[in-house]
Amino acid sequence: MTDAAREVGSPVEAVDRALLALQELARAGARGLSLAELASSLDLNKTTVHRALAALRFRGFVTQDPVTGAYVLGPAATQLGDDFLSDENLPALLHPALVALCEAADELVHLGVLSGSEVVYLDKVEPERPLRVWSAVGRRSPAVTTALGRALLAHRGADGAVLAGYLRAAGDRARLDADATAALLAQARERGYATEEQENEPGISCVAVPLLRSGTAVAAVSVTAPAERMTAERFTSLHEQIRATLPPLLPAGLTLP
Repeated sequence: MTDAAREVGSPVEAVDRALLALQELARAGARGLSLAELASSLDLNKTTVHRALAALRFRGFVTQDPVTGAYVLGPAATQLGDDFLSDENLPALLHPALVALCEAADELVHLGVLSGSEVVYLDKVEPERPLRVWSAVGRRSPAVTTALGRALLAHRGADGAVLAGYLRAAGDRARLDADATAALLAQARERGYATEEQENEPGISCVAVPLLRSGTAVAAVSVTAPAERMTAERFTSLHEQIRATLPPLLPAGLTLP
C-alpha cells in the first residue's frame, strides 16, 4: 500500500483492500500470488486479505489454483476491460478523438474494426469541405484492401494461411497477391501506419493507424482524402498529425504503436 493511500485513507476500507488486491494480482500475471505473498505486499494481515479474496472469488474476480493455492485474476476482472472497449462502446468513447483529428487534418476520418474477413466502419467525422467518397457507418469492405484493415491485420499476426484466407474472401477486389500483401503488412508494422491508394474507390486514398490494447489491434482510425493530395509526404505528415492528436484523447488501455 502506498504512503499516499495511507495518508488520504479510503472511504470504504473493505472495498479499498479488494481493489488493491486486484491491482497486485494483475501485476503478478498468470503465476498469481499466495495469500502470504499478497498479505505481505499489501502490508495487511492474512485474515483481512482472505476476507477480501473470498468476496472477490464469489463474484468471479479472483480464482484460486487448486494445486498451488495461488490466487489469480478471474474472468470477471478481465471481462471488465473487454466490455468497456467493446465494439458497441468504441464509437462513443472515441468520437471526441475523431472530431479532433478531423479538425486538425481537415479530412474525412473513420473508425473501423475487424469483423471476420472485413472491416466494419463504426463511426466517421466529415470535414467542412465536401469530399466525394461514398462512406457510411456500418459499411463493410474487405480488410486486405483497406488502410483500416491493413493497420489491424499488421498487428494481428495475419500471415501465411491466415492471410491467404483474407485474400480469398476479398476475391477480385484484392489487387495484390499474398507476397505483396504480406510485404505491405510488414511495412505497416515497421512504420506504425498502413496506406491504401485508390483500391476501394478511384481517386481516393487513405492512411490508417491501429489502436492497440496490450499489443493487439482492436480498432483502427483512418484519414481519407483525394489521391491527388495524398503524396508520400502527406502520408507521413498525416501520420505525425495522428500521433500528435489521438493519444491524449484515447480511453485508458488504448495506445498507438
